[in-house]
Amino acid sequence: MDRTMPERVYEIRRTPQGVTCTVNGEPLDPRLDLWNHSPTGFEFGYGGSGPAQLALALLADCCGDEIALAYHQQFKWAALVRMPPQGCAMTGTQIRDMVKVLRQQRLTANYRNN
Repeated sequence: MDRTMPERVYEIRRTPQGVTCTVNGEPLDPRLDLWNHSPTGFEFGYGGSGPAQLALALLADCCGDEIALAYHQQFKWAALVRMPPQGCAMTGTQIRDMVKVLRQQRLTANYRNN
């Protein structure tokens, strides 16, 4: 999958039926095949299994499975815990930029621990 063109826009919304996430208007695959944190669906605004599933799905779609598996918990804490109650939109560029920051934080932490 070409993840660079066109810009992917992720719309995360809280609805009466639960949290939804679309990418360029299409439902985001929850990627339960990678890690089944929350078979009941996506969530955000706290540090539980629903936000972990959303983080995994966002990163898998935007950055690939390997990055998703490696960084979804950090991404959950950095981005999804603080999301406004109604939800928000984010672009693929914003997600990739956040992953770069998370990578740097991990490298810095590992450097300090050695």
